[in-house]
Amino acid sequence: MSRQFEGYVVVVTGASTGLGRAIAVEVASQGARTVLINYAHNQADAEETARQVEAQGAAAVIIQGDVADDADCRRIAAAAAPFGRIDALFNNAGTTRFAAHGDMEAVSAQDFLDLYAVNVIGAFQMVRACRSLLEAAPQPGAVVMTSSIAGVAGIGSSVPYAASKGALNTMTVSLARALAPRIRVNAVCPGFIDTPWFGKGMPESAVERLRTNAAAGTPLKSASRPEDIAAAAVFLAAPASRHVTGETLLVDAGSHLGFAPVVAR
Repeated sequence: MSRQFEGYVVVVTGASTGLGRAIAVEVASQGARTVLINYAHNQADAEETARQVEAQGAAAVIIQGDVADDADCRRIAAAAAPFGRIDALFNNAGTTRFAAHGDMEAVSAQDFLDLYAVNVIGAFQMVRACRSLLEAAPQPGAVVMTSSIAGVAGIGSSVPYAASKGALNTMTVSLARALAPRIRVNAVCPGFIDTPWFGKGMPESAVERLRTNAAAGTPLKSASRPEDIAAAAVFLAAPASRHVTGETLLVDAGSHLGFAPVVAR
């Protein structure tokens, strides 16, 4: 098993479930010394993530905070300060609003503000709060944004969501340029991920139909699991990608190739 994260201190926002949990467990399995697990609301889920991280041999630190709040971002960073460094920051926390793209009355200015507050401003605030600790890492600190194919193709759960992820992709490039050479900044852009997040408020039959359609609409005929995306996100923070910065990596089983885009519900 690869031990690329041997001795690393890693921060994962939005790590209580889904992709965030998968990232936290993966870095622990690759040798991370300490994984800081941020959550906004569900402490019980965060504790389960911590249990899985510790089962891989890493220390887990749980820290509650909403990344839309700058004070919370600074508090999350402060929880890492005793370790003297942050080797990798995974800006995974995100939110959305489900609405058909053609229904312009279904979303409001407040929806845009709410999504940007977490998906864009929250990511910026986390990088700002963690900057000095990222620069203190022995190798260039790595930031990995969880973006989306929605930000590239203009698809997904709603127009505000797609717009926020497009902004996050642009910010990735801006920060990669501004923070070099001591910090690398990249983004991973998943398509459909088979997690409860995609099925909120839907009956199981609808979730299964969504899963089947997502797989059928990709060249690889696969509905991605959190572990599939986590592997790519972790690569962008690992020494193996030490010469990669300012990139957005599409990890969507090929749906961006134009066979059939992920169908917005």
